[in-house]
Amino acid sequence: MIDDVLKETRSKMKSTLSVYEQDLQGIRSNRASTGLVDRLEVEYYGQPTELRQLANISTPEPMQILIRPFDGSAVKAIERAIMEANIGMQPNTDGTQIRLNMPPLTRERRVELIKVLHKRAEDARVSLRNIRRGAIEDMKEFEREKMISEDDLEHGESEVQKLIEQFSAQVDELTKNKEKEMMEV
Repeated sequence: MIDDVLKETRSKMKSTLSVYEQDLQGIRSNRASTGLVDRLEVEYYGQPTELRQLANISTPEPMQILIRPFDGSAVKAIERAIMEANIGMQPNTDGTQIRLNMPPLTRERRVELIKVLHKRAEDARVSLRNIRRGAIEDMKEFEREKMISEDDLEHGESEVQKLIEQFSAQVDELTKNKEKEMMEV
């Protein structure tokens, strides 16, 4: 019983960490990254579609992102989505492809982005704590229904606590690395 709860808890925490890692890719650092735009929602034939499903996205130069739509008619819609996303870059279009040249980050912009980074890290930690609370509630319910003993409950709670400490440390490490990357000039 407790093993099942722990297994499910570990799985949920792993997926929270995975979502956080994807979030980090969308936060700009000092290098061009396809993660800045690949998840942008583009209005394509009336349907919101992720940019990565509509185009090849690459970084031919350290400070440039190149977007080559599979369908030439999508260029205008992609341009519009980039402008609306307000990612701090103007799209340069030559008819068939879009180039995004990244301006260098100012000190103020870096500080702003680090605040966004810390907010997202805290959101990830809150999510981990919610998963912990759910797991402990499940185990307490098992104990109330006499499916597990009080000792099993205590053991389960300590195992869940170890899990949250482990995953919180990973969030902290990812955050520290991203912050370091963002502060490089």
